[in-house]
Amino acid sequence: MVELFKHLFHLDFEWIVSNYSDSIYTVLFLVIFIETGLVIMPFLPGDSLLFMAGMYSKIGDLDVMTIIFLLSIAAVLGDNVNYWIGRRIGLGVFEWKIGGRQLVKESYLKKTEDFFEKRGVFAIIMARFVPIVRTFTPFAAGVGKMDYRKFLLFDIIGGVLWITSMTLAGYFLGQITWVKENNEKVVLGIVFLSVLPMLISFLKSKISSKNA
Repeated sequence: MVELFKHLFHLDFEWIVSNYSDSIYTVLFLVIFIETGLVIMPFLPGDSLLFMAGMYSKIGDLDVMTIIFLLSIAAVLGDNVNYWIGRRIGLGVFEWKIGGRQLVKESYLKKTEDFFEKRGVFAIIMARFVPIVRTFTPFAAGVGKMDYRKFLLFDIIGGVLWITSMTLAGYFLGQITWVKENNEKVVLGIVFLSVLPMLISFLKSKISSKNA
């Protein structure tokens, strides 16, 4: 399992496909479910993982429609688990510790709440495209006891959009010669673009606090 996660974080799909064959669908399902469903696991490489899955689908190692269908279910299920964790356990999750260290940082919840405040319920859709925020958004919605039917509607829309767009981006762009020859740069670019909204928000808050 440790070996698998090491290759997942390095997005070594060649190793994963050769070692897991058809079980790779289960592996991808679990990764997306864990990233979106467990508030203590916001660092899994969701965006870049979907892009690479789409890219390998084009090569023929995976079926793109199966990926989109299964991972859309994983994303929605994960968010729903996270929502009910927030609703049932609430802020008590910040008391969870290992070795005296917090498993979940309260600062992440604050950033997510700010995201909600600026974008309203549409934050549930938009947050899908922002690492860390996408893990804390359903949790924050649960803590705030957001109407579940409203949450579920926007969550399904956001989940399907996220999975479909990132997977198809890899499917169609992954065969461009430059992209194939510069996989690592492309993945780093995806990660950078994903965290850019958070970086801009962080810089704005720093400037605002400095001016104050």
